[in-house]
Amino acid sequence: MRVRFTRFTFDSDQRLLLDGGQPLHIGPKAFQLLEILIRNAPRALSKKELFEEIWPDTFVNEANLAGLVNEVRAALGESAREQQFIRTVHGFGYAFVGTIDNPEIAPPAAIVIFRGQEFPLKEGVNVLGRDASADIQIDDGTVSRRHASITITGTAVLQDLDSKNGTFIEGVRITEPMTLGDAQTFVLGDASVAFRRSQAASTTVTVAKVSPAAG
Repeated sequence: MRVRFTRFTFDSDQRLLLDGGQPLHIGPKAFQLLEILIRNAPRALSKKELFEEIWPDTFVNEANLAGLVNEVRAALGESAREQQFIRTVHGFGYAFVGTIDNPEIAPPAAIVIFRGQEFPLKEGVNVLGRDASADIQIDDGTVSRRHASITITGTAVLQDLDSKNGTFIEGVRITEPMTLGDAQTFVLGDASVAFRRSQAASTTVTVAKVSPAAG
């Protein structure tokens, strides 16, 4: 992965962080943290997720993560008050918010669209819900904290996670995992969400017209 943001270049293959053409020196763990945040931008990652990525199967003090964030910020010339690149999500974690000029990152496997905003889906399990720890946060009072999941493999499979108000396709509450087609709409509680396959996806998809669930 090679990306540019403002005057910086991040190259994960060559293990380089450049300011203009000049290499910046940051430790391997700080470099890994920056890579994880860029790959998931603009999604906020929980401290738990970051600990599991950077220190798998190892218990470390929370101050270690804060130290890495400070190291990355110092390299990028920002402070905790001036969060141009690394945003602190208080009580939760961190997100990369810099503007990427040339994203050389593989497109997402798929996206969901809620209230006009696009959210990328990764390969594997994506949890949708109202909770801040959900992979895709659906901010609606009728949505449970961890309402449903979409699992992306060769297909996209929607599953309700014992939600209070249910998950619906074509107005019918689902009780078992269901395959989603491209351009299909589903409803979490009263929140309508559209599913789209990435244009780069090689899987053959179908188009389904779905009416939202009744109140």
